Amino acid sequence: MLGKLARQHDPNVLVGFDHADDAGVYQIAPDQALVQTVDFFTPIVDDPYIFGQIAATNSLSDVYAMGGTPLTSLALVCFPDKADLEILERILAGGLSKMIEAGCTVIGGHSIRDEETKFGYSVTGLIHPQKVLANAGAKPGDALLLTKALGTGVISTAIKKGKAEPSWIAAAVHSMTTLNKRTVEVITGAHVGDADVGMAAPGRPAQPSSAAAPQHPTGDHFFAAHAMTDVTGFGLIGHTRELALASDVSITLQAASVPLLEGALECVHAGHIPGGLKNNRDFAECQVEYDAAVPDDVRTLLFDPQTAGGLLISVAAPDSARLTQALSEAGVPVAEIGTVLPRTKPLIRVKSA
Repeated sequence: MLGKLARQHDPNVLVGFDHADDAGVYQIAPDQALVQTVDFFTPIVDDPYIFGQIAATNSLSDVYAMGGTPLTSLALVCFPDKADLEILERILAGGLSKMIEAGCTVIGGHSIRDEETKFGYSVTGLIHPQKVLANAGAKPGDALLLTKALGTGVISTAIKKGKAEPSWIAAAVHSMTTLNKRTVEVITGAHVGDADVGMAAPGRPAQPSSAAAPQHPTGDHFFAAHAMTDVTGFGLIGHTRELALASDVSITLQAASVPLLEGALECVHAGHIPGGLKNNRDFAECQVEYDAAVPDDVRTLLFDPQTAGGLLISVAAPDSARLTQALSEAGVPVAEIGTVLPRTKPLIRVKSA
């Protein structure tokens, strides 16, 4: 629908909706740009506090996916008129706990009466204009790294049906409430809040550099990460497709290397398939070729819509092992799952190993 609207031309827009990127980026000074995103959805777990945490983690993820630092947020609330307000209080408290962990200040929001509960945030962050990690920078020869395992969509569906095992729920909740903050810290070689020495938020003093944070030339990162996106509602294949199209490259994925959450395969076998997975597959599978040995259940999970998913990172091959080690040492689960190739057909090839 956006493609049918009149185009606005503003030279300060560094990243718009042209390439289906994770967030918009708008330059406000030579060394400062705003990162802006919004996301909200219906409950996917029973516990209101955990739902609030998941919604906040998911909303923050798009700022991290651009390499940015979350700064402020506005809460978006839809809540039934006659529902227990203590439930809403718990949702808001859960969201706030993750915003505090991210160092992102909640400065307001908006609520409406609705028959179905929905919750999320609009988040604004900061980034140096020349350090944006958009989805359009992947280069042939890059390695593809993925943080976080797949499967939150099928497990959430099993939860709604009352068919999920406690260990599956625990693994999915842990994944969906883990911020992608630490990944960005590692990639930039600095704490997120101190990533750009001398770059202060409006009205705030510039942050001193961390003792462990090396200073880099403008446009450089501690690791040669060329592009990044988070894996959320369109699934791994959907977001890989966006990265490939934006970067004008093709991609090979190794199915055996893609990490899966405990219980994800069991959910597929039991038929706990969300509607979003089917939609993702109908839309994007035409640009995918599989090796015959790739199992059908794994093919299915490649389209599983993720909530607060991990980051897909396109990094120069010589830096792949070093970045993988650094992420692992920082407690970030990570796997090398593919490579970037010059543009060819198919757009995405999935090998068994």
